[in-house]
Amino acid sequence: MPVIEVRDLHKRYGDHVAVHDVSFAVEEGEIFGILGPNGAGKTTTVECIEGLRTPDGGTIRVLGLDPQRDGDELRRAVGVQLQDSKLPERMTVGEAVALYASFHPDPADGDELLDRLGLAARRRTRFGALSGGQQQRLAIVLALIGRPRIAVLDELTTGLDPRSRRRTWELVEQIRAEGVTVLLVTHVMEEAERLCDRIALIDAGRVVAIDSPAGLVERVQAPQRIRFHPSEPIPDALLLALPEVTAVEQRDGRVEVSGTGDVLAAVTSTLARRRIVVAELRITQARLDDAFVALTGTTEEGTGA
Repeated sequence: MPVIEVRDLHKRYGDHVAVHDVSFAVEEGEIFGILGPNGAGKTTTVECIEGLRTPDGGTIRVLGLDPQRDGDELRRAVGVQLQDSKLPERMTVGEAVALYASFHPDPADGDELLDRLGLAARRRTRFGALSGGQQQRLAIVLALIGRPRIAVLDELTTGLDPRSRRRTWELVEQIRAEGVTVLLVTHVMEEAERLCDRIALIDAGRVVAIDSPAGLVERVQAPQRIRFHPSEPIPDALLLALPEVTAVEQRDGRVEVSGTGDVLAAVTSTLARRRIVVAELRITQARLDDAFVALTGTTEEGTGA
């Protein structure tokens, strides 16, 4: 049985339908991502799973529990890091950790979690004096303090610098290795590509696709691009004759070749036979952001729920 099962979830705000019959299942021990532009319905979907919002239709089961009916029991098994977590301004980091630990019969070591997230030196710092990134990291500590079976992380690395972001990703990988199932809400492509076993791609309140990051990329068959400077001019026809090549563009002595399959080997072997030397060779593979744009038609983030 999946640890999270969502079937035909529907949520409306007045005349606006935020979530249109969304369905997916999360297996135990995986990192499952919900990826989409702002306004796609990601946070609304997750808040229904957490029991913070009441769906207008559909069913949700988390560890076999109904989030609306079994909220107290569910909160003991699910740790939640909200997109915008706030605490009293005068509460210190240490006080917050001790308070949240008191809610659980067998809490994790709060000092260890603070150290892993770079907050050990901030135990006496008041919440209002923390930077946005530090507040975000504290929210992650509070989500993990109860040793949850499931961790729900909403926009995990918002406001974090690159070093803190990578440290946080390593922590997510560690807690999954310890047996925690992770539901990760994000719009950061690199984050989803690195962490997620599978991704539900949501756009305009609907599930567009569910697959591994590599599987989503394969669906759109985005071309590879090769850029280089040849030691002598190359006629376009030479490269266009290769079945792997779909397009050739030349500008200011630089050649850009688009293609599929093993286009790199096809191009380099052809040039080698002509004794043409290439310099500044760069290869751009299709990435998750290519799949995102192709499947959603979105190039810029919107706003909304």
